[in-house]
Amino acid sequence: MTAATPQLVVHRDKELMAQAAAARLITRIVDAQAARGAASVVLTGGRNGNALLAAIAASPARDAIDWARLDLWWGDERFLPSGDPDRNAVQARAELLDAVPLDPARVHEMPASDGVDGSDVDAAAARYAEELAKAAGPADRLRVPAFDVLLLGVGPDTHVASLFPEHPGVRETELTVVGVRGAPKPPPTRISLTLPAIRAAREVWLLAAGEDKADAVALALSGPGELQAPASGAHGTGRTLWLLDRAAADRLPPQLYPPASA
Repeated sequence: MTAATPQLVVHRDKELMAQAAAARLITRIVDAQAARGAASVVLTGGRNGNALLAAIAASPARDAIDWARLDLWWGDERFLPSGDPDRNAVQARAELLDAVPLDPARVHEMPASDGVDGSDVDAAAARYAEELAKAAGPADRLRVPAFDVLLLGVGPDTHVASLFPEHPGVRETELTVVGVRGAPKPPPTRISLTLPAIRAAREVWLLAAGEDKADAVALALSGPGELQAPASGAHGTGRTLWLLDRAAADRLPPQLYPPASA
């Protein structure tokens, strides 16, 4: 099995999936901090990403993490004013980040539309790309850090981050961060990591729960091209993990259904 070959874990329901994913992520962060002194995680928004953060907040095991030695990044962001409740970072702070002792200098939010670049989403994306490049080590690929875990929610259309099927961003091969215009779901203007940046992560975890994700999961795991199904192009250098509930896994062929599912 190669690093790009996905591993699947299917949980009984979305609540158990969030709790198990939280326990898995806490362990992964602690292990990375023990091995390298610090850890880096890329967060995702949406209902599954926020449910995971809420489950970490509710877990006593969260205290095993040295929060001051954790770097947090985002895979995408809605290009809205700072403080807007629809921004992924604002939601993440409400679910978890404001309740733990993070180092503010290690919390790397994507720029807002009222930031120094104003409404220029391309300049804002370039600014985030430069921040990633400054954090990258000499051995890191593509001038981005080798994230320990990069989280992605899978949309009903198979989009990940703000990379939508057939949109220009999913075709990008050189840039690590792009401005997104005309997104098929609101708001239309966004900032997103590109697939090359995503694939620099040590581990990529894709989260999907609910019957509205079943078609997307089945399509992405059936081997289509990433232009048609961006989720199929998301994989880590060391591991690619799909965390699903039974409803999201309902249309997978039997040979893909993992025997160790809970």
